[in-house]
Amino acid sequence: MTFGVFMHKDGSIYDDIPEVHYQFPKSYLSRAKQMVGDWIVYREPVKLPQSKGFFAVAKVERIIPDPAVSDRYRAIIQEGSYLPFSPTVPHIVDGQPVERDLANAQAAVRPLSASDFSRIIGLGLPEDDTLPRVGELEGELRVRDPQMPFEIERPIVQTLLNRPFRDRAFRRAVLHAYDGRCAVTGWRLVNGGGRLEAEAAHIRPVERGGPDSIRNGLALSGTAHWMFDRGLIGLSDDLDIMVSRHVNDPASVAGIINRSGKALVPPREGDRPHPEFLRWHRDNCFKH
Repeated sequence: MTFGVFMHKDGSIYDDIPEVHYQFPKSYLSRAKQMVGDWIVYREPVKLPQSKGFFAVAKVERIIPDPAVSDRYRAIIQEGSYLPFSPTVPHIVDGQPVERDLANAQAAVRPLSASDFSRIIGLGLPEDDTLPRVGELEGELRVRDPQMPFEIERPIVQTLLNRPFRDRAFRRAVLHAYDGRCAVTGWRLVNGGGRLEAEAAHIRPVERGGPDSIRNGLALSGTAHWMFDRGLIGLSDDLDIMVSRHVNDPASVAGIINRSGKALVPPREGDRPHPEFLRWHRDNCFKH
């Protein structure tokens, strides 16, 4: 087993859902098999305009032949292992590549050394047990000491599966993507301590198979979060905000919905709610 890198680009010819599976050609099969049971990091290509670099970590559960396309395979991601980076990790930091022990930096599937894996995790998942303050959402890299070697000094693998750690990382990533603004109300409220009031909500709950993915998340005010979790409001695939007939005061609920009537989502396509998770919420939570 070994750590690895999976190259991903939204809109490519490959049928990837990074939170669920990664599709690749047969030429990468032997490399991908080495990563079964271990962790990979997702990376956007360097040449992509405004590439966000390394953007998530996940664990490979198994490799299967692709059910739809011959000569392609799928790396199945272990449920509950996907975790987005916030900030995302650029290809170069302080003039040096983040991925240093390279065999072929262009290969879409490639092994990753333990030291490189540790470095990327340290940059993408800074240890922070608090909500971001206003002004901390720009994705500044926080490294304890840039001169300190990035050895695996803590049980990183155990940490990646730790629920409190994952909750903090998910919250930070979602609030960053939404700039701290509630997707339903449009409010960007800040308390006296300079902390954003918006909460990070899972569209499909973790306990029901939902990933800790920005695309499975929404920034919501406390009231909107409460209503969403109880199925009193929901979203269409076109992001129209739907109000359940079970709401006992529909006029008041309508009064807090932003004027567009649609969820206010991140400008980046890859950070917007995925239709698969929205459909799950409508089918299993929303009170029609």
